[in-house]
Amino acid sequence: MLIIGIAGGTGSGKTTVARSVIERLGTGDKVTFISQDNYYKDHSSLSMEERSAINYDHPLAFDNELLIEHLECLKSGQTAFAPVYDFTVHARFTDRTVELKPNNIVIVEGLHVLSDEQLRGQLHIKVFVDTDPDVRILRRVLRDIEERGRTIRSIHTQYLTTVKPMHEAFIEPSKKYADLIIPEGGENEVGIELLSVLTEKYLSGDQQWNGNGNTR
Repeated sequence: MLIIGIAGGTGSGKTTVARSVIERLGTGDKVTFISQDNYYKDHSSLSMEERSAINYDHPLAFDNELLIEHLECLKSGQTAFAPVYDFTVHARFTDRTVELKPNNIVIVEGLHVLSDEQLRGQLHIKVFVDTDPDVRILRRVLRDIEERGRTIRSIHTQYLTTVKPMHEAFIEPSKKYADLIIPEGGENEVGIELLSVLTEKYLSGDQQWNGNGNTR
């Protein structure tokens, strides 16, 4: 099993890169896609006011222990069930999960995939999607309004108080751990092609990775 981690700032195009690789491989049934967003810690026991005050851009906002547990399940050939997070109320759905099946390729995508040392240790190929901040914030504004029911004022406040500071403190520094940096995300055809070729080599048996992410 090859586990690929794709990190980067908000709106950088991480998901687009992951989906593009899967599409190029033409092997969707052989790839398990995991979004770190589904692993936000559950805050259903808190009031909405308390939930709204949480820093969701800090690495500790994620339940990486559960994510690592699920990766271990997949590596042992077992199916896992990821939670589904409802961003409109800052809590997990109680009646919905995502089935994660063990596959030849597992792609984990998220803000802090490379920030957490233990999670990083699970990855064979580490990717960082590096996109201009202006592009990223514009994409986030559109996403938060259209998909998460946020207002411009709330997006502005969150960006200045948590998104930008956490990016500078944790996400940008995690770039140093990347094996491959892809500028401009989904717009970078060459970068996506390189990652696809590496993955194809593994699928064909021409290339293998050991537990430290090195080839052998």
